[in-house]
Amino acid sequence: MPNLKFIRDRIQSVKNTKKITEAMRLVAAAKVRRAQEQVIATRPFADRLAQVLHGLQTRLRFEDADLPLLKKREVKTVGILVISGDRGLCGAYNTNVIRRAEMRAQELKAEGIDYRFILVGRKAVQYFQRREQPIDKTYINLEQIPTAGEASTIADHLLSLFLSETVDRIELVYTKFVSLISSRPVVQTLLPLDPQGLEASDDEIFRLTTRGGAFQVEREKVTTPTQSLPQDMIFEQDPVQILNALLPLYLNNQLLRALQESAASELAARMTAMNNASDNASDLIKSLSLSYNKARQAAITQEILEVVGGAEALAK
Repeated sequence: MPNLKFIRDRIQSVKNTKKITEAMRLVAAAKVRRAQEQVIATRPFADRLAQVLHGLQTRLRFEDADLPLLKKREVKTVGILVISGDRGLCGAYNTNVIRRAEMRAQELKAEGIDYRFILVGRKAVQYFQRREQPIDKTYINLEQIPTAGEASTIADHLLSLFLSETVDRIELVYTKFVSLISSRPVVQTLLPLDPQGLEASDDEIFRLTTRGGAFQVEREKVTTPTQSLPQDMIFEQDPVQILNALLPLYLNNQLLRALQESAASELAARMTAMNNASDNASDLIKSLSLSYNKARQAAITQEILEVVGGAEALAK
């Protein structure tokens, strides 16, 4: 017969766990809101920068400009920037991005190209350090809501690697936010910059809302207007010098956006994982309560039988 006290203690333990997972889900939801507010706040600068770059592109041919960040070299060494999280309890978020980075490293190795990792996030650092992979630099304990200062620090190191010709190309592996229940790791080339990638294109922003007591994401299509610079505009500086100053800002913006997408993906994955844990806890509580009621009923029945049996023995 099951121990009634053991089942009661187990039910109480599962209830306590459910309170924790529910609290973690709500905290993650609040941080997702902060992340989306940050994306919206940084968008005006990004939009204006894209407009200026597009306008300059129409005034001169980037291919003819001698700009270090646009210069393509023979690829002998690739720097792989991997963005993961510092914490767990977020489903397969860290596993997926680490697996994608590992696959990319294997592809480069098969082509005879050397690589080195620049790692963001404790999970990626621990994984690749245990496997003795070539690691150039690590960044851990960053703000869970990324800041422009952190993006600038990482971008400065990437620029130093590329401009010193320590690496010939820098690729970024991060998790692209799709929805609260979906995200996917992607690989993007950061350096050298591709002139064809500077055109403004349709973009999306996400807004976490509640409807009927449940969280949902509303996606909004955003189109950045592209306006050519006036043909009679006179530059006080050489346009090439202006581009040489703006392209690092564009790189910082690209990196900040990747950090924001990764943070949103991690928080959404944690929300989903904690929601699933809460649902599983509810199901387990129901199952344990049913087992407890059955055991209690069996104990009561046994006691009644014992009382009846004792009464019959006394009557004889």
